[in-house]
Amino acid sequence: MKKLLAAALATTALVSAAGAQEIKEFNIGLLGGENAQDRLNSNECLRAYAEEALGVPVKLFAPADYNGVIQGLLGGSLDMAWLGSSGYAATFLQNPDAVEPVLVKANLDGSYTYHSIGFARKDSGITSLEDVKGKKFGFGDPNSTSGFLIPSVEIPQLTGATMESGDYFGEVVFTGGHEQTIVAVTNGDIDAGVTWADGMGNWEDGYNSGALRKAVDAGLVDMNDLVEIWRSKPIPEGPVVLKKSLPDEVKAKMTALVGDLNETDPDCAYGVAAGETAGFVPIDHSYYESIIEVRRQKSGS
Repeated sequence: MKKLLAAALATTALVSAAGAQEIKEFNIGLLGGENAQDRLNSNECLRAYAEEALGVPVKLFAPADYNGVIQGLLGGSLDMAWLGSSGYAATFLQNPDAVEPVLVKANLDGSYTYHSIGFARKDSGITSLEDVKGKKFGFGDPNSTSGFLIPSVEIPQLTGATMESGDYFGEVVFTGGHEQTIVAVTNGDIDAGVTWADGMGNWEDGYNSGALRKAVDAGLVDMNDLVEIWRSKPIPEGPVVLKKSLPDEVKAKMTALVGDLNETDPDCAYGVAAGETAGFVPIDHSYYESIIEVRRQKSGS
C-alpha cells in the first residue's frame, strides 16, 4: 500500500512538474495612469508572489501608454494585466480569443463600478462644464475608459457639441494618462480634465480608490486645491485578464493569488488596486458587453 501511495505521489509530482514547465516565464502588463516607476513599485509585491506561486521568472512591464499593454496582450508577450473596460473592449474587438476576464476590483460597498471625474483648480472659479466652455480641456489616453471613452460620449450629450477643439472647449488635448492630467490641472497647464475615481469616501482623500487617491498618496496634489465639476454615470470596473492560451493550472493559481490578495497582504492589495477596496472578485465577459458595444460604435467597426 505504501509503495502504491509513493508511486502515486511521484506520478503526481511529475505531472505537476510537467505542467509547470509549460510556461518558462510570466509577464504582467501595467496599464498607464501614473509614472512607470510608481507602477512598478506598487506591483512589485504581486510580482514576487506570482514568481513564488508559479515557480518561473515573473516580470512587470509598464509601457508608456495604454496601447502598449493592449498590443502586448494581443501579441502574446504579456500573460496578465488589469485593463480598463475600454481597453478590454479594444482587445476583444481585435481578437476575441486573446484574453479572458477573471476578476474585477470591488469597491468597499461591493459594487464593481467607478466614475469619470471632471475636475479643475478651485481658484480658477470653474465649478461646472459650462465654465470650461472656450477653455483648455484635457483627456488622458485614447484607450482609457474614464479618461476618454465615456466622457467623449456623455459630455457631448450635455453640451450638444463634439469634443473637437474649438467646438465647445477652446482646445482639447491628450495629456498621456491620468497622473499627467492631474498634474496638468494642478499646475495650470490645462483648465480642467477628467480622471478616474470610485467616487466614494472623502474628496480630500482623493476618494477611496482611483487615480486621485494615488496622486494624493504620492504627494502630487492637495485635493483641497481642486474641485469636482462633473461626474459620469457609473462605469463598469475594468477586468484583470489572463491570456487564454495559458495552462489551466497557471490561470487558477494567478486568479486565486489576486483574488486572495486583500486578505493575505492588505498593503500589497492597496497598491495593486490603487486604494482602499474590498479586493478582487470573479467576473466574466458578459459584464463588459455594453462597453464593447460603445467602443464598437465609436470606432465605427
